[in-house]
Amino acid sequence: MTSTQRLPRVRAAELVGRGWLNTGGRDLRLGDFRGKVLLLDFWTFCCINCLHVLDELRPLEEEFADVLVTVGVHSPKFAHEADPVALAAAVERYGVHHPVLDDPELTTWQAFAVKAWPTLVVVDPEGYVVHVAAGEGHVEALRRVVAEVVAVHEAKGTLHRGDGPYAPLVPEVTELRFPAKAVDSGDGTVLVADTAHHRVVEVDRDGETVLRAFGTGERGRADGVDATFSEPSGVAVLPDAVAEVVGYRFVVADTVNHLLRGIDPVTGAVSTVAGTGAQWRNGPTDGPATSIDLTSPWDLVWWEPAGGVVVAMAGNHTLGLFDPVAGTVRRFAGTTVEGLNDGPAAEAFFAQTSGLAATGDRLWLVDAETSALRWVDTAFTVHTAVGKGLFDFGHRDGDADQALLQHPLGVTALLDGSVVVADTYNGALRRFDPVTGRVSTLATGLAEPSGAVLVDGELLVVASAAHRLERPVAAARLVDGQAHQVKRPPTDITAGELELAVVFEPPPGQKLDLRWGPSTRLEVTSSPPGLLAEGAGAGTDLSRRLVVAEGFTEGVLHVVAQAASCDDDGAEHGACHLTRQDWGVPVRVGPTGPGRLALVLGGLDRN
Repeated sequence: MTSTQRLPRVRAAELVGRGWLNTGGRDLRLGDFRGKVLLLDFWTFCCINCLHVLDELRPLEEEFADVLVTVGVHSPKFAHEADPVALAAAVERYGVHHPVLDDPELTTWQAFAVKAWPTLVVVDPEGYVVHVAAGEGHVEALRRVVAEVVAVHEAKGTLHRGDGPYAPLVPEVTELRFPAKAVDSGDGTVLVADTAHHRVVEVDRDGETVLRAFGTGERGRADGVDATFSEPSGVAVLPDAVAEVVGYRFVVADTVNHLLRGIDPVTGAVSTVAGTGAQWRNGPTDGPATSIDLTSPWDLVWWEPAGGVVVAMAGNHTLGLFDPVAGTVRRFAGTTVEGLNDGPAAEAFFAQTSGLAATGDRLWLVDAETSALRWVDTAFTVHTAVGKGLFDFGHRDGDADQALLQHPLGVTALLDGSVVVADTYNGALRRFDPVTGRVSTLATGLAEPSGAVLVDGELLVVASAAHRLERPVAAARLVDGQAHQVKRPPTDITAGELELAVVFEPPPGQKLDLRWGPSTRLEVTSSPPGLLAEGAGAGTDLSRRLVVAEGFTEGVLHVVAQAASCDDDGAEHGACHLTRQDWGVPVRVGPTGPGRLALVLGGLDRN
């Protein structure tokens, strides 16, 4: 008997939402997928881990094209993500080639008891849930589960082969497509990461005239004069003395390739200068630059006090440091725990850092998922100027401790010592003055601004969803907008003892890798830190006794879990796979809450 046949028979819930994308205008129901293996991908387009999963699923979708249908269930975190126009743009921007259910009220999310982005649910051809997985790194497990389900239902006669309901939209043709960042080249021109066209372009200072392009425009990772990129984002300019030594002047964050690429503007040649092309999941972070895995580098900037290029490693919530002359990379700041925690760089928490700007004494950064503006000083200590945590956002000006942003992706240093934030999901430019400690709104009505560059004393803004650079019209007003919190329903827990259980079952044909000790790891922290009286910290057991302190009514449990499993065929060098997930679980503490909190990393919760 196969493992999927032993699983509990749990009927999948109906697929309910506001509408569908990528179906040619057709509304679908669960019954329309009868006879197919259905893979539900619960995602939100702000989430870097969700974007990783989109790329992980592509080969699986191709391999099982006639039996597997993937449906993206888009359950938004931020208010902007609930805008259907913004969702349609994201579906194009990230190359989503399967149907997408728009679930703005989290109706289907709640029906499937989802607790984290991303979560994957496999439904068999008869409409029963057979596998659940949260986080990244599950593609091999999914391949085995899907193959097993296909074999079972082909034998039963309940599998139907053929095309699914996907009907792609035809994108508009524009000179730029979802540009991400722009920088002054130092030669009287502007460099733009033309992200969805997979190239870097050099434009005139008018922001419109394209002078030349680096990259063919095809997705790939080839070096040379006919180079290819995959969704490049940030671009940094090296100091002249450094560029002369290393032979290239521009460094590109080649985001989806998990690489840093160097561009020689004289020859037009592109070279790989850091990263292996594999996404970092676990292992070394310091060493020879082309031998260390990176994870979704999103922006970068030369910062003299650090002696190199600081890299916003959005994929694991850290900052890296690339030394072009030594040819090395290392972890500069962060622990990989997603959150907002200041202090020494090695102990700080970040949350999808997506924009950087450097001055002589400060490295400015924006953390998208905590809607925060932060900086690192020359003693390499992290500070927060604006931002409250993973679940608070809005559009509000005034004193920095009361001001709110919404998923900012860019920051630009001005000559007067202040900074401008590309407040992406508010469609605004915001200014923070470190002298007065106040935030103001400079411009509104922008289409997902993701960066800005000073050109002849004026700001040229990357209006990403408008596919252009533009000079904004000043707003000349202060905004006293509403504060928002992520509306994900909190999980009820009890005060006192709480059992935390992370559920993980190795996929069919694999077992936990115990050759060199424990193959699992669990790290638990909380916001506020005093929420947990006992149980915080790291260990190897996927279950943990926690003690929730008295006097708290709400908070967030930050849980990072990973597990390594290998082929169970007796081979000495069987294939091994690491799965990992970071949860930020909002909790509501009460006297009658459950005494057990289960989080599914992979498999089904049998308790």
